[in-house]
Amino acid sequence: MRLGSVPDMNLRNFRLVAIAEATSFLLLLVASYLKRAEDQELGVQILGPIHGGLFIAFVVIALNIRHELAWTTRTTLLVLAGAVVPFGGYAVDRWLARNYPGDEPATY
Repeated sequence: MRLGSVPDMNLRNFRLVAIAEATSFLLLLVASYLKRAEDQELGVQILGPIHGGLFIAFVVIALNIRHELAWTTRTTLLVLAGAVVPFGGYAVDRWLARNYPGDEPATY
């Protein structure tokens, strides 16, 4: 499947945000553990807002490109679920790479 009218840059940006959001989520989980186990709150104080911003960007971009990519409601919900489960953003990136092969692969 090739992109319709979505500029490649939008999809590339979404893939980058998906990877960044997934990474920040995993780092936030580690920081949350350290907050409870070691009483170190700084990681959560720093990573919380960063992850929140990336989460919002993920959702906004996904909702903006879904019509142009002709995603069904089910597909849109599965993509959005990728933002709330650990490693979900990585799975979304892989799915996008398989379904939109004209896009450059993301770097990990």
